Amino acid sequence: MDGGSGLRFGRAPGGWPVLGHFVALRQRPLEFLDSLPERGDLVEIRLGPRPAFVLCHPDLAHRVLTDFRGFDRTGPVYEKVRAAMGSGVATVPYQDHRRQRLVMQPAFRHEHLRGYVGVMRDEIAAAMDGWSEGQVVDMVEAMFRLTTTVALKSLFSARIGAREAEELRAAFDVFLRGIYTRAALPVAGRLPTPGNRRYARALIRWRGEVERLIEDYRQAGGDRGDLMSRLLAARDDEGRALTAEELSDQVAVLLLAGGETTSAAVVWALHLLQEHPEILARVHAEADTVLAGETAGWEHLGRLDLTARVVREALRLYPPAWVVVRTAVRQTRLAGHTLAPGSMVLFSPYILHRRADFHPEPHRFDPDRSLSGAGGAGHRGSYLPFGGGATKCLGEEFGVAEATLVVASIAARWRLSALSGGGVSASARVVLTPKAFPVRLSDRSARPRATAAV
Repeated sequence: MDGGSGLRFGRAPGGWPVLGHFVALRQRPLEFLDSLPERGDLVEIRLGPRPAFVLCHPDLAHRVLTDFRGFDRTGPVYEKVRAAMGSGVATVPYQDHRRQRLVMQPAFRHEHLRGYVGVMRDEIAAAMDGWSEGQVVDMVEAMFRLTTTVALKSLFSARIGAREAEELRAAFDVFLRGIYTRAALPVAGRLPTPGNRRYARALIRWRGEVERLIEDYRQAGGDRGDLMSRLLAARDDEGRALTAEELSDQVAVLLLAGGETTSAAVVWALHLLQEHPEILARVHAEADTVLAGETAGWEHLGRLDLTARVVREALRLYPPAWVVVRTAVRQTRLAGHTLAPGSMVLFSPYILHRRADFHPEPHRFDPDRSLSGAGGAGHRGSYLPFGGGATKCLGEEFGVAEATLVVASIAARWRLSALSGGGVSASARVVLTPKAFPVRLSDRSARPRATAAV
């Protein structure tokens, strides 16, 4: 079966000897991805000596993400990822994924969200209480620190202290900076560089601390109402619990989803609001009306309509999971081109979200586009910031809720003035995040309310 009748196949020019297009993906990832759709709906690039095929049409993305017999999470890239992150729900092949997802899904039921939101509110308030008038803050670093702390506290509740949380967060940051390079260019991880040595030390520190925390939970027993308690109690349809190794592997996945991806969504949303003062004024007005000076919490979440749309539009323009890998497990045809077994296929929500035939004026930041029904939000495969099919991210509701609460709480209390002239560049790592976004803080609560939203 050919996925996508009438779709075009093409090849990207400009690959380097030996390295292929790895340099472009490393140094100018968004510019490179933007250039691919003009080459075709399925575009061949090279990562080192290996070819890879980039999906540039939502029909192809839907096909690959839902055809588990034809495409799976196998191959050299996933071997590298699993060697670092373990065999968690986001990294295992489909055969193992189904069991893990069934076991984990109850921990993400809607009725548990209120408790997680309580953790979010406490940590958001604590972070902002540490800010002051005129202070310069890199929001990339600050939001990563905040959201990984929320993820850790949601996982481990009272069992993790501030020092332990900071050590785990720091180790995880080193890990995230290194894993993208190792996945895209495996030879890089074998070089005896200072960065590789830091990566190895951070990975050992990370795994040891996570295993200790899980063992403490097992020994203490009881239900603390957090994610780890629910994961320890979870059973599959044959009554089997997650093993100690599986639990440890899930922590890395949950921190990646709950920490890195959420912080990226928040920073991109804040950056976009800085570039669109008329929309920022509306967000300020909503925050003033709904929050009335409080940190956003459960009782406010359902009324932060505009802020939630801002987050979802930021996820369209800058989806955190910007490139997702699948491997063809049998010979197949896509866009009229035959893929051999073992071929690497790259699904990029960033490309799909910026197609003008599915999202009118795709580069324009418009949180209201979903209200008008314009664009391709209803087309399968055209809006996939959390993936699709049976492997769609379990933490979507958690992540959108947290990002909405963070953006609203900051808007209610602080005005941000970008120090870099407003421009930011993307960092090539597992998650699409700005390299830096330094801002100067101005306390809105110290100003007359009449001028707060302008």
